[in-house]
Amino acid sequence: MSQWIEDLVALATDMGATYADVRLVERSSELISVWSGKLEELLNHSSRGLGVRVIVDGAWGFAGSSDLSRAKEVVAQAVAIARASARTRRAPVELAPIPVVRDRWCTPVRIDPRGVSIAERVDLLMAADAEMARVPGVTQRKGSMGVYYTHQLFASSEGSLIEQSITECGAGLVALAADGNEVQHRSYPASFQGDYGSAGYEYVLGLDLPGGARQCAEEAVALLSAREAEPGPTTLIIDGSMLTLMVHESIGHALELDRVLGSEASYAGTSFATPEKLGRLRYGSPQVTITADATLPHGLSTFGYDDEGAPARRTVLIDRGVLVNYLTSRETAAQLGLPVTGNMRADGWQRTPLIRMTNVNLEPGDSSLEEMIATTDRGLYMKTVNTYSIDDKRLNFTFSPEIAWEIRSGRLGDMVKNARFSGMTPEFWNACDAVAGPDEWHLWGIPVCGKGEPGQIVHLGHGTAPARFQNIQVG
Repeated sequence: MSQWIEDLVALATDMGATYADVRLVERSSELISVWSGKLEELLNHSSRGLGVRVIVDGAWGFAGSSDLSRAKEVVAQAVAIARASARTRRAPVELAPIPVVRDRWCTPVRIDPRGVSIAERVDLLMAADAEMARVPGVTQRKGSMGVYYTHQLFASSEGSLIEQSITECGAGLVALAADGNEVQHRSYPASFQGDYGSAGYEYVLGLDLPGGARQCAEEAVALLSAREAEPGPTTLIIDGSMLTLMVHESIGHALELDRVLGSEASYAGTSFATPEKLGRLRYGSPQVTITADATLPHGLSTFGYDDEGAPARRTVLIDRGVLVNYLTSRETAAQLGLPVTGNMRADGWQRTPLIRMTNVNLEPGDSSLEEMIATTDRGLYMKTVNTYSIDDKRLNFTFSPEIAWEIRSGRLGDMVKNARFSGMTPEFWNACDAVAGPDEWHLWGIPVCGKGEPGQIVHLGHGTAPARFQNIQVG
């Protein structure tokens, strides 16, 4: 299809486009869920289509179709939309330069999930379900597993031709316990469907679902008799899986440059981290360095090139607490004179790319969970995201864990439930005084991040290790 897709790009320029790119995308997903010992869902979805993006008279136009026989009509429609948009544009679109490449890239895979039968996958979920069922007091159990494939061919009027094949998979468990007065739950290995990565079925096997199932269930039951967390300011130690959402909501989304510049606002708001703060804002303490890295092995946002042909790269966003960069597109990078960070992605052929997070990470420090607990007189150790809320500037927030334990005189004490903590983004990250090291750092995968209208879902990763925060308000 290479010549065909390049011919479509040439057609767009013949029609007056000063820039054009075409993406031919084939995607499929296989989702399985088990509910309390029974097969709940077995979903198989696939799509194939064409997305055309052009600049005409300094304005964008986009069109797509699943009918490839209409490809020339789609190109003409994108050009017509751009011409119409140009009538109301304020300034012509400019694109920051990126390398012209002709390349192929694919996810390294040891066990192709397509060679693993549905029956074998269901059996694995059933084995984990059986382990949870052995725990008295567990009332309901759920296990889920997903496998995703994407094959994409991209061509641009600048001469790039890129083929990519991406494989992603993962799984997770939830145990629920009830006593007539309340319901508690625990997730394994993390909330939001578990843990996912760009890899083969070996990633699912590495999660050891049956091995983690029993503790997951036992903790759900134990939470029913745990006491409430005491309110007031205290020291928090937050585990890596819970920190993923803190990084995601208060840093990742806040540093998407379309939000910062105000062109993304109607879905989850804009950002407090405005351009005049670049290089000046003390976003966090010196222990806080945040990177975006689409080159990390097994990351759920690991790829060769983004959806406008920019190569994957590692970008430092916050350097020892100081805001130094944003997540950019070619257009927004040109507006502020910043580097192109390779963060433009689309949810399939039918959507235009948006600035999206890749693997946005809290870099490891030089402490450890054991050391942080041992040097804390009074505090709480929190694990696994439960609920959260954050305002439309990514500034004020409230988060709650599924489970927590008291820390007294350097030791873990009683389990507590229904804890939550609140704060403001810079104050929270400036309160960080320790981050665990590489041995406790893990790259988590979250397959459910929404943005845009119409809504787009992408998969992304967050690398985190346990970290400690001083004087945080707990409720």
